[in-house]
Amino acid sequence: MTGSLYAAVAARLPADRSRPVLETPDGHVLTWGDLDAETARLANALTGLGLGPGDRVAVRAEKSPRQLMLYLACLRAGLVYLPMNTAYHRDEVDYLVGNAEPGLIVCDPAAEDEVREIAADHGKIPVLTLDPHGDGSLWARGAEASPVFATVDCAADDLACIVYTSGTTGRPKGAMLSHGNLVSNAEALIATWGFTADDVLLHALPLFHAHGLFVACHCALLSGARMIWLNKFTPDAAIAQIPRATAFMGVPTLYTRLLADPRLTRNLCRTMRVFISGSAPLLAETWRSFEDRTGHGIVERYGMTETVMNTSNPLHGERRAGSVGPPLPGVEVRVVDDEGAAVEGGAMGAVQVRGPNVFSGYWRMPEKTAEEFTTDGWFRTGDIGLIDADGYLHLVGRAKDLIITGGYNVYPKEVETVIDRIDGVEESAVIGVPDADFGEAVTAVVVPQGDASVTEAAVIATVKDAIANYKVPKRVHVVDALPRNAMGKVQKNVLRERFGK
Repeated sequence: MTGSLYAAVAARLPADRSRPVLETPDGHVLTWGDLDAETARLANALTGLGLGPGDRVAVRAEKSPRQLMLYLACLRAGLVYLPMNTAYHRDEVDYLVGNAEPGLIVCDPAAEDEVREIAADHGKIPVLTLDPHGDGSLWARGAEASPVFATVDCAADDLACIVYTSGTTGRPKGAMLSHGNLVSNAEALIATWGFTADDVLLHALPLFHAHGLFVACHCALLSGARMIWLNKFTPDAAIAQIPRATAFMGVPTLYTRLLADPRLTRNLCRTMRVFISGSAPLLAETWRSFEDRTGHGIVERYGMTETVMNTSNPLHGERRAGSVGPPLPGVEVRVVDDEGAAVEGGAMGAVQVRGPNVFSGYWRMPEKTAEEFTTDGWFRTGDIGLIDADGYLHLVGRAKDLIITGGYNVYPKEVETVIDRIDGVEESAVIGVPDADFGEAVTAVVVPQGDASVTEAAVIATVKDAIANYKVPKRVHVVDALPRNAMGKVQKNVLRERFGK
C-alpha cells in the first residue's frame, strides 16, 4: 500500500464526485471530481517540465483554491512542495531558493520580474505564475494537459514538503516532512477533533503556514469535509460565513478580532461544532471571553513546523484555559531536566516529543539535525513546560527566546542583525511582550552609539525595508545600556519585565 498523502486523499473520494469539496463566498464551487481532474492536469504540467520525484517546487503566491490544487498535484507527482511566505523580501527568497535548489518557482505575477532575477542567479530556474484567481502561466499549461494522471507510488518516509522555519542565527532551516508524517498527524487530529464528511470548515488561514496548509486542509480532505474558503481573514467575511460552518481554526489574533465585533454571539455560532486555536499562546482571558460570548470553549493545541501537531485539549472532556492538552494519539511528550532526565509531579523542564509526526531533520543541515535529537530519538522542541497530574501540557516559556506574533515565528537574532547595521546603533535586543491582539508584540530595545540620535520611527522604517512586516518591531525603546548578568549575557527577562507592562 502506498504511503502517499495524495493517495490517502484519493481513497476518501466520495462515490458522488459532484459533491463540493470547496466553495468561495462569491459562489465558486470546486467538486471532488474537479479536484481529481485539476490535480491531474497540474501534475501533468509539472512533469511535462521535466520535474521528477524528489524535485522541489517553490511557491510564493497569494492564497487561492488553485494553489491548494498545486500542492496536491505536487504530492500526486512525488514532488516536494516548498511554500514561501508572501511577505518575504528579496534577500529572504534568494536564500531559500539557493538553499533548496528548486526545479521550479511559482509566484504571483506582480513579483515575476524579481523572482526571475533571483531564479537566474541560481542557474536559470524556470518560473511560472499563479494569481489569486488561479490564473497565470501555470494554469495556462495545466488547462491544456490531460485530466488523467497515475499517482506516483510514494513510500511513507518519502519527502513531501520542506517548510522553512527561522533560526536563532537568522538563517532559516528547512524542516523536511514526509508523507507519513503528514498522514499520521492528520488521522490523529481527525480522531481527536471528530471531523466527518458532514463537517464544513471555515478556512481563513494562509497556505504558506503549517496551520493552514497541513492542519486545516488535511483535516478536511482526509475526512471528506467541505471547506468554505476565505482568501484572507476579515471579521466581516468570517462573521458572514460562520452560520454556514461547523468548524473554524485560527490563531489567537483572529479570535481577538472576532471578539471585538458585537455581532459575535451565541446565536451566530449556533451551527458551530468546534473552534480550534494554535500557532501562538492563547491568553486565558481571551478563552474565557470567547466562551462567555459564544458558549464555545476554544480547543487549544500545540504544534510546530517540525512536528505538525503534538497535543490538543479534548473535544469531549475538560478544555483547560492556559493548557495545550494531552498528547495526540501515537505522540509521546515528556519534560526533562537539564541532565535530560524526565521530571514528574508538575515540575518544569524542557519539552521533548517523539512519534510518527516528527520530521526527519533539516534540509542540508545534518549537524543541526543531530543537535535537535536526543540519543534515544526525542526531538528537543526548545519549549519549556510542565505536565500536570492529569497529563495536560502547560507551556511556560521558550528556551530560545522565540517570539510568536499573530501565529508567525520571529527569532530575535534575525531582527537584531538588521537593527545593529543601522548607523548610530551600538547594539540592540529584541523581545516579545504580551499583546492582546497578536499574542506577543515584537519589541526592540536599542542602545545608541555615543550621543547619536536614534528614533523609533527611523528604526521601524529601516527594518520594514529589510524583512517581512510581521518581524518588524511594533515598538522601539532607546536606552543607555542593556542589562547583563555576570557572564555578560543580555538579560532579556529583565527587559520583558520592564517593557512588557
